Amino acid sequence: MATKKVAKKASETKKTAKTAKTKTAKAAPKKTKADATKPLTKSQIVAHFSDKFALSKAQTTEILDELVTLSAKEAKRAGAFTLPGLGKLTLAKRKARMGRNPATGEAIKIPAKTVVKMRLSKSFTESVVPPKKAVKKK
Repeated sequence: MATKKVAKKASETKKTAKTAKTKTAKAAPKKTKADATKPLTKSQIVAHFSDKFALSKAQTTEILDELVTLSAKEAKRAGAFTLPGLGKLTLAKRKARMGRNPATGEAIKIPAKTVVKMRLSKSFTESVVPPKKAVKKK
C-alpha cells in the first residue's frame, strides 16, 4: 500500500513539473509571420506617436481623433481633403445602373450614390511599392 502512495506521489510530481515547464513556455509567446503582417491598431499607433513626440497617450489620441473629424468635415464640405505626403480623400458620384442578383440572376436597379475614394500620392506609393525598372529595348 505504501508503494502505491509513493508511486502516485512520484507521478504527480512529474505531472506538476511538466505543467510548470509548459506554463513557463506559454508565458513568452513566439512571434509568428502572421503577427508581423498584421496592421497596427489605433492603440499601437497612439503609443508610437506618444513615444516619438513625447506626448501623453491622451493628447495623441485627441490629435488622431481631430484629424479624422477634420478630414470627414472637409471632404463633406469641399469634396476633397488632402493629407500632404499621404494622399487625397475625394467624393465621387456613381450613376444609377442595372445589376444582377447573383443568387437568382434577376436584373435589379442599383441606385445612384456618393462614395469616398482615397487617391494615394505618387511619393507614398513609390515608397511602399518601388517602381519597376524600365527594360531597355535594343
